[in-house]
Amino acid sequence: MAPILKPDLCVIGGGSGGLTTAAAAAAFGVKVVLIERGKMGGDCLNYGCVPSKALISAGKHVAAIREAGRFGIRVGEPEIDFAAVKDHVRGVIAAIEPNDSVERFESLGVTVIQADASFVDEKTVSAGGRIVEARRYVVAVGSSPLVPPIEGLAETPYFTNETIFELRERPDHLVVVGGGPIGIEMAQAHRRLGSRVTVLEGGSFLSRDDPELTAIVLGRLREEGVQLRDKAKVVGVTRGENGPRITIETGGSPETIDASHLLVAVGRAPNVAGLGLDAAGVDYDAKGIKVGPDLRSSNRRVYAVGDIAGGPQFTHVANYQAGLVLRPILFRLPVRERRDHLPHVTFTDPELGQVGPTEAEAKAAGDLHDVLRWPYGENDRAQAERHTSGLIKLVLGRKGRVIGAGVVGMAAGEITNMLSLVVGKKMSVADLRDFVSPYPTLSEIGKRAATVYYRPYTEKPFVRRLVGLLARFG
Repeated sequence: MAPILKPDLCVIGGGSGGLTTAAAAAAFGVKVVLIERGKMGGDCLNYGCVPSKALISAGKHVAAIREAGRFGIRVGEPEIDFAAVKDHVRGVIAAIEPNDSVERFESLGVTVIQADASFVDEKTVSAGGRIVEARRYVVAVGSSPLVPPIEGLAETPYFTNETIFELRERPDHLVVVGGGPIGIEMAQAHRRLGSRVTVLEGGSFLSRDDPELTAIVLGRLREEGVQLRDKAKVVGVTRGENGPRITIETGGSPETIDASHLLVAVGRAPNVAGLGLDAAGVDYDAKGIKVGPDLRSSNRRVYAVGDIAGGPQFTHVANYQAGLVLRPILFRLPVRERRDHLPHVTFTDPELGQVGPTEAEAKAAGDLHDVLRWPYGENDRAQAERHTSGLIKLVLGRKGRVIGAGVVGMAAGEITNMLSLVVGKKMSVADLRDFVSPYPTLSEIGKRAATVYYRPYTEKPFVRRLVGLLARFG
């Protein structure tokens, strides 16, 4: 029988949150065991953020070629080798893989076990025939694509975000079920790469974001030829002659849509099955492991980070939570997770970013005092780049504090970085007004939006009289 491993920390899951936790703990000389049953790097590297952004980048190059005439450059319609595009995607993954590899983590002093992990009791885990008794555990096993109970779907070939990147033939007509970020991103990328694309959404597209901002994204997709069908409930799927046949209801008679390929992108479900959470005394439900503000579960030995912790399902959130749990585990410091400053970005073209509450959310909570806007069209860099479709919105609370912000347009994801700092540090419009932005940059729109707050003061009679009075003193 293999000896029992007794590390200070055992991390279950080799995705973004788990790897961050393991690497940081090992850097302090802590004995760490990392258990991963699948590919190192998890969903983000292999099926999510990395391959999707690589595919989106290919689509952006196609769009740039088609739009080159606006800059006085004459080119023809680009020829797209879809299999070569997928080689590009695979190459990007391969370039990043060494950072997340077993070899790298073993070089850091981490003991890596490549097997399924399951709690045997409240303080013991079994994995690959080995027993681990750690002082603390961090569960970071992520989530998997949610497959809705649509009649006939199980008997019909379909893709999820975990399988769509294996497809090497260009879809003639890709039908996407789900109008969230994943569905919308993949729809635009495949359309730009030459596929006909239809997106079916039972509710509203990009429903977590500000409708004023999402309208700009959806307008661009429609201009590019993506068919967007909202309030379209998928009630059945069958095999047609040339691919899946999807039946939808939109309030009237049922309608059928023939596709060559079907992508299901309706969300993700936490990977709670098979972990032995009951044996460990860890409370959980369909949303994941139940944790407190310190990310600790009902078993005081066990923490959870990332998708399995039931919060926002983003790689950067998993990394943020990993940084939090290390403080009590390594230094006995108290922590409390905040979610009011967590940003998210949809990487369409134009990009769409949000941090903090939207205008509607702030109003519903009774926190809304003002909203400031500034259009991309009034930004000189946007004019030079010919990307003038966009808008920033600053959501203000009391005394001009920026409690939320949304931006849609070119490089909105990068601008969201600054907005995340502003919201997270509880800054005001005065802070945005006073920072010096290099010219010409797109980030100037945040500063310009902040100055709108002071525009009413220029019309106040008292202020004008004061300026006039002061002018008399030379």
